Amino acid sequence: MNQQQQNRTVFTLANKITIVRIATIPVFVLALIYYLASVARQEPNETYRFAALVIFTAAALSDALDGYFARSRNEVTRLGRILDPIADKSLLLAAIILLTRLRYPTMAPHFPIWFTLLVISRDAILILGALIVHALAGAVEVWPRIVGKIATVLQMAAVIWVLTGYSSPWFYLSVVAASVFTFLSGVLYVIDGLRQLEKSPLAHHGHHHA
Repeated sequence: MNQQQQNRTVFTLANKITIVRIATIPVFVLALIYYLASVARQEPNETYRFAALVIFTAAALSDALDGYFARSRNEVTRLGRILDPIADKSLLLAAIILLTRLRYPTMAPHFPIWFTLLVISRDAILILGALIVHALAGAVEVWPRIVGKIATVLQMAAVIWVLTGYSSPWFYLSVVAASVFTFLSGVLYVIDGLRQLEKSPLAHHGHHHA
């Protein structure tokens, strides 16, 4: 019975939605790669684009849904706190990297290279920072920041815009807005990490020696 209860607390409804979201990422990537290959052949296959758009939009909506279920059912779990950002980052990075203007100049709209580099750099710094904090402080506390949430929503909206294939001067502005929040959230997470390191016993231990 204990094991069953434990399974129930780990495999909450929110976590099940997150796991399904992670499982859809390869399907999304495949649909998008097939679409991009058709664009490269100059015979765009809109079915693949539409499939990628539907899968990505469903995954983006399920992100809001699993957060809502976790809070409303009081089922916020440690697993959920780890899996949810992994699902978001994997989905967004796959989409943004594949939709960057490199090999498909005929595809419009698409992401400028600087935006993709910013998103990858921020995520790499966050992962590296989390590992350093974990190694030095023993535990990593990640506080969800509203700026980070806005950055994720704006990135998702920009990906959906690209996948609709609708060209507009406003698109570039949406990318700039996503960049600003992505950069700010990165700075805030770094500050949070530095605060945790300052509070860690190792930091105090070092001060005593000095």
